[in-house]
Amino acid sequence: MFAAIKSILSGFEREAWIRFFIAVTGLAVAFAAAVFSTVFREQGNVFATAVAASLALLIAGLVAVTSVPYLARRVALERVREAFDYDVTREGVVYLVMALVIGIAGLNTGNNLLFIIVSAMLAGILVSGVASAGVLRGLNLEVALPMHLFAGRTVAARITLRNTRRTAPSFSVSVVPPRLKKAEHHWRWERSVFAFPGNRSPEQQWLRMPDLALRRVTTAAVESGILRQPVYFPYLPARAARTADLELRFERRGRYRQDGLGLATRFPFSFLVKTRRVPFRREVIVYPSVEPTDELFEVLPLITGEFEAFVRGRGYDLYRIREYMPEDSARHVDWKATAKSMSLKVREFTREDERKLRIVWDNPPPGVVTTAAYENAVALGASLAWHFAGEDTDLSFAAAGYAGLGDVYDFLSYLALVEPQAEASVLDSLEVTDDYNVILTARPRGSIPTRLWACSYFIFLEKEARTAAKD
Repeated sequence: MFAAIKSILSGFEREAWIRFFIAVTGLAVAFAAAVFSTVFREQGNVFATAVAASLALLIAGLVAVTSVPYLARRVALERVREAFDYDVTREGVVYLVMALVIGIAGLNTGNNLLFIIVSAMLAGILVSGVASAGVLRGLNLEVALPMHLFAGRTVAARITLRNTRRTAPSFSVSVVPPRLKKAEHHWRWERSVFAFPGNRSPEQQWLRMPDLALRRVTTAAVESGILRQPVYFPYLPARAARTADLELRFERRGRYRQDGLGLATRFPFSFLVKTRRVPFRREVIVYPSVEPTDELFEVLPLITGEFEAFVRGRGYDLYRIREYMPEDSARHVDWKATAKSMSLKVREFTREDERKLRIVWDNPPPGVVTTAAYENAVALGASLAWHFAGEDTDLSFAAAGYAGLGDVYDFLSYLALVEPQAEASVLDSLEVTDDYNVILTARPRGSIPTRLWACSYFIFLEKEARTAAKD
């Protein structure tokens, strides 16, 4: 019997029932205050009548604003639950205050005309609620987002709102994102166990019995998602669709989620903002910024020169001996020709058809570099990958945990989500191939494997600033 009662009660939501009883109590108090206001009016006590009538209206209004929407959202019927997100506007507050004043005046004077006016004003609120609910019915929402998003770059998205009703149009509808909420702390009673003595293990305690403990809990914050600004549709005919373009801009790389959108309207009187929540879940990956920076302009000529020299020098057949250029490697200097001509000469070998370049991201452990230096390095790696992807280069990538191949978008997705990790360096297992390596690493120069120096260009990440060095 006890188990059956406990099973039945476990299906109830405690907070909802608490609010329900508070609402019932509040309405009972409001009703009693209204009865007392009538009694005071019969006695001729104007002040007490005004206080009692005001108290009755205030309590009824508080119950209507605070408890009714909360309980309505827990109704099982989906079509009913959709209609219960309200926000009272400034115009609505003024309207309610006017209705309250006229209502008090009607109670004091017993003038039927004032009661009729108050009834008409309350009917206006009811009509407003019904009309706004009808405006939001039968609307379908479609959102088209770009396939590739880069941090710091503005892109265009498109929202399509479709009215599926046959005859009724919609007016003044806005597509709104969910409200942002900060992390909140509040106290809550939770089930626990009372044990004595408390400093012993459960097997050695003398007494253990169910108890309740008041604990402080933290609710997670609701952060900004993909869509952050409302999009307004002034008029939507029946069985028609309207589209609106909007601009999206993400300042930081990473993963962005959108959990839900809303269709809101103030139609027809702007007393309330009614919002119907629309199921919508979307996730996008924002790549690091690939805009050219001073660091990129600094290292790009050096990398290009080293890469070209490496490509020219990979053949085994001598192509020619020519004058030394600043981007040439010292290992290709022909000392005999230099001595004979008294000018610096280099040997150039037959050129290979393939230009293979591999960009290597050696992810540092946490704390090795500052957050700013880390983000700059990620952006530099993404910019290099984006630059060489547009060149005549056979591009590949390597990083710890990177499973993609030569697709630059796979590597940008990796860089979009990468964070410092305490893991083995990718340089220890990196094989020497025909590729020329551009390696971004925070390891000290003395710990770099010797086999990589001849075929790599290193970009060293330091704590505060990045420095570059050639092989």
